[in-house]
Amino acid sequence: MEELTRNLSIFVVKKIIRLLLLLLAVSFITYLLIRLSPIDPVQAYIGADMMKVSPEQRAAIEEYWGLNESFISQYVHWLASVITGDFGTSFIYRTPVLDVIADRFISSILLLAVAWLLSGVIGLLLGAVAAMKQGSKTDHFIRGYCYLLLSTPSFWLGLLLLMIFSVWLDWFPIGLSAPVGITTSEITIMDRLYHAILPAITLSIIGIANVCLHTREKMIDVLKQPYILQARANGLSGLALFKRHGLRNMILPAISVHFASFGELFGGAVLLEQVFSYPGLGKAIVDAGLNGDVPLLLGIVVISACFVFLGNFLADMFYSLVDPRIRREKGEAGL
Repeated sequence: MEELTRNLSIFVVKKIIRLLLLLLAVSFITYLLIRLSPIDPVQAYIGADMMKVSPEQRAAIEEYWGLNESFISQYVHWLASVITGDFGTSFIYRTPVLDVIADRFISSILLLAVAWLLSGVIGLLLGAVAAMKQGSKTDHFIRGYCYLLLSTPSFWLGLLLLMIFSVWLDWFPIGLSAPVGITTSEITIMDRLYHAILPAITLSIIGIANVCLHTREKMIDVLKQPYILQARANGLSGLALFKRHGLRNMILPAISVHFASFGELFGGAVLLEQVFSYPGLGKAIVDAGLNGDVPLLLGIVVISACFVFLGNFLADMFYSLVDPRIRREKGEAGL
């Protein structure tokens, strides 16, 4: 038990160090790309009144935001502020970056959670069915469906579903994360769920393919094992065989892949939030990029990197805790 605790402690510490290095690299590269972009942060801050600003006023604004300093000085000052918990103030929203992220994060996490659960459950079931029916028409249909999804742009699928279910059938709202014309205090969790259903379904449809194909391949490997042949010889088949021997052997890699799909879902959410006018982190990062809102863009990039890293970390932890072989290999390798 003590050895297990020590190995897990070393594993967690090394993961934290890797996260810090990742955040440092991601933030620096993002800051550099913003600096090289043609977008003028001062113009983004002032807006339509840019022509009315004198050179002296522009210089004062640049000095106030630190934009007159060198690239390295700006980045070091921003990094020092982040270490103290201050991500700065958003240019376009005129509020602290953390407040903007916290407000948008509620909508995004609801959308991602629903999509993540749906894609995991449906993908696992379809993958298991395809493997149990390997070579049949059912298997060909499911694989073809997955390959079609993998080649389908998420924004195009979002537009298609929006046109069918919101415009033609009028089953779901056309956009936004809450009804229009009511205050924040009046918005219920059911209102948020109702507005998140269609974008979440769209996002989950894209995520199903990856989980399904990985589950199918693992299940096929399981079905080739000697104990499966012995079970078949003993008369087990179909659902009984799947429940007794197949499920518990293919569930671990399927869940591991599903935890690691956080990044893919977040990337799809960025596009879908634009399509559905859904005010989450994805839409905020696009607005920040187009308007040169450096503090907000960097804040969302850092938070998003932590979010994606958390998914991979949970996948590794879950697999290590459940499968002793992986835990032993990592302990021997010092990972």
